[in-house]
Amino acid sequence: MTRPDPERFQHLLHEHQGIVLKVAAIYAPHAEDRRDLAQEIGLQAWRSFARYDPARAKFSTWLYRVALNVAISHLRRGEAAWRTKLEPLDAHHLDTVAGEPAPEPDERIAELHAFIGRLDPLNRALIVLYLDERSYAEIAEILGITETNVATKIGRIKQTLRGRMAAAAPTGA
Repeated sequence: MTRPDPERFQHLLHEHQGIVLKVAAIYAPHAEDRRDLAQEIGLQAWRSFARYDPARAKFSTWLYRVALNVAISHLRRGEAAWRTKLEPLDAHHLDTVAGEPAPEPDERIAELHAFIGRLDPLNRALIVLYLDERSYAEIAEILGITETNVATKIGRIKQTLRGRMAAAAPTGA
């Protein structure tokens, strides 16, 4: 096994830090927990970097897989020292994942983000990747499921979100 190049890793991680920040924001409701999760994702990515093969996947795809696996593993094992159970995300969490301040969110967008935050971890990952404009093939590769399963699940998630949004819509509007 070849030894990983720390400079190359740091460059790639810096270039794709939005992925780490996005996953941390989605799975950790508090700033301190997001920092801890982002750090754990970076550490696990470094530990796994020697096995990264650019011929098999883009770095962004590989990093999403590592990040989501770390976040979901913490949830499943209950290791996260998060002060509360996963809370619904507010618009600020999702809008600041790229490290940029969020504009004042529209009320309906905030509701949608809250509903996304209530999805189970796999469905949350699916819809976030979809909203990040990843292809079904890439989502399937990241999550280790088939493209058909991705399409089916995304369709169901959209239907669920549409229903929740309709139920939350003010009457007479």
